[in-house]
Formats: sequence, C-alpha cells, structure tokens
Amino acid sequence: MSPGEAAYIAAMRGRGLLPFGVSPFYASLAGPEKTDPIRRQFFPDPRESLPDPFALDDPLGEARHRAVPRLVHQYRDRALLLAGGSCAGYCRHCFRRVWLASPQGFIGGAELGPVLGYLKTHPEIREILVSGGDPLTAADEKLAGLFRKLREARPGIGLRLCTRAPVTNPARLGSGLIDILRQYRPLRMAIHLNHPRELADPVRLGLKACLDGGIPVLVQTVLLRGINDNPETLEELFRGCLELGLKPYYLFQPDLAPGTAHFRLPLKQGLALYRDLSARLTPGGPRGSAGKDGPGLPAGLPVYAVDLPGGGGKVDLREDTIAGERQERGGKVYLLRGPDGRLWPYPADE
Repeated sequence: MSPGEAAYIAAMRGRGLLPFGVSPFYASLAGPEKTDPIRRQFFPDPRESLPDPFALDDPLGEARHRAVPRLVHQYRDRALLLAGGSCAGYCRHCFRRVWLASPQGFIGGAELGPVLGYLKTHPEIREILVSGGDPLTAADEKLAGLFRKLREARPGIGLRLCTRAPVTNPARLGSGLIDILRQYRPLRMAIHLNHPRELADPVRLGLKACLDGGIPVLVQTVLLRGINDNPETLEELFRGCLELGLKPYYLFQPDLAPGTAHFRLPLKQGLALYRDLSARLTPGGPRGSAGKDGPGLPAGLPVYAVDLPGGGGKVDLREDTIAGERQERGGKVYLLRGPDGRLWPYPADE
C-alpha cells in the first residue's frame, strides 16, 4: 500500500462511506499492481469520491418495496430479507454501499417478528432470499435459528442464501455449516463470483462440499470495467463454473450506486460483449458445445440483466430492451422498457 493510498483510506473513516475491509484469503489472491482485477474489487479508489449525476443511494429502489423493516417484497412469489449488515470483505462496486456504511447487526428479536408475521399472511411468497450484507458473517447458531423461525412461520418455504463468503472466506464452508444447510432444504446458495482467479483451490473445495451435500449453487456475476469486461475472461469463468457443477445464473450490468461509475461499462459495449460470449458458449461456437440448459440458453451462459434504477425491477438486456434515448442534465441516457411497460433511464456512459 502506497502512502497516498493509506492516506485516502484514512480520510474515508468517519465520513459515512463504505468501509475498507478485505479477508486475508481474498487479499492473497490479488497481485501488487493497482490494475489487478482482484485488488480493484476490494481496494478503495479515489474515483469513488467523484460526483456522479446518475448515482442513487438506493439504486434498486428497495425502500419502495419494503413491506416491513428488513423485508423487501417486490416480486410476487419471492421476498428479500436483509438479514445482516456486515461482510467478510467490502466490494467497491457494492450496490448496497450506502446501507452498509452504517453498522447493522444480524436480524433477530423485535426486528424478526414483523417479518415472520408478514410471511404468515402472504402465502404467495414461495422463496426467501436471505441476503444483507453477507448472512455467513453470522455464527452457525444464529443462522440456524433464523432458518428455523422462517420455516416455523412458513413450513416448506424455499430458502436462497445469497453470499460472497465461499469466495472471500472459503473456510466458512465447514462441515457444521453444510449440515445446517442440508437440514433446511429446499435451500440453494447464490454466490457472487466475478473473475476466474476467484476459483482458487480452497474455493473449489468449499463449493464442492456444498454440492456434495445436495446444495445447488447459482453464480451471479457483475460486469465490471477493467476486471472482467472481455469475453475471454468471462468464458474462462463460466466454463470453470460448469466444470465444478455450478450454474451461471446472472451477468449484471452495474447498478447506479454512488462511487461506482468507474466500474460501469457502456451499455452498448456490454451488449456487444454478451453477443461474443454467447457465440463462444453456444454449441458449435469457437470452442464447441457447452450443452443446453433450458430453451435456447447454453448451460454456461448466464442471463445478461440490469435492475432498473429506482425500483423498476429486473430486465433481461437485449438490443430491443432499449426503447429510445434522450439527453438529461447528466448526459445521454437510454430508455429501457420495464416489466410494467414503463420506460426507465439508464446512463449511456458513451
């Protein structure tokens, strides 16, 4: 760490910003260069302080869909539980960076009661996404206690554990945790994985233990400028996932969180990259068959998607998703058609 970098990190303290934090394991994956794709994901960058006219403190509009504190009900058949407010390491591209800038404990007691009450009266909710922060920063007994109470409120409800811990702290996937996850099936794990170097041997072993324990693992990836914004890197990542038995699920265009504009790839470039990636992972493409998983989608190809800024919902990104463009004070924006038919602006960044 250079003196200038140390000074910048020191200046962040006490300003209500996303803290600097990284696990020793994840830091060990990084090279010394400032442009290293692992290092850039956890090391603060002075560009986080630059003004961004498109930035939103709540880029997914979760407050609009908050049913009770800590529970977001935006989609009919599933709800999001913000179970914890800390992480083993803080990704600099985090879309909840404003929420995580203030200490948040693991949910329990008085906070959990309204959540359970809401679930009991909304049988249309079939799955709970347990997220945060990272729920796996909590001890096993706290996690098991939460799962038990959710199932008591709604027997049989599906659980989706959203976590980065298998990558930042693979030792967390010990036999005790795997036994808990097995006990509360139907349960699947959704992990955040951005670069093939993150599939180090300890990560592979931890994820294999989950799969061997009957826990399906979905992979969500964020398309990040200078980190994985080329088809070769993403092809290597998603083929590596397939070899392990993981399912590439979503490739996300970055959300409009403050301090993250330098990670955004222009949307048209993202669409072009996805076309190239699709050809590489499609049967008969440059490296042969990847197999099929659903109508028309190669098994290794995730859906390219974006959460419409401000709460418009998740949409697949294709050329026909862009319904127009216009100029705003911050610059050119594309108008993306949401599930409700409304048009939602997303910066062109061109």
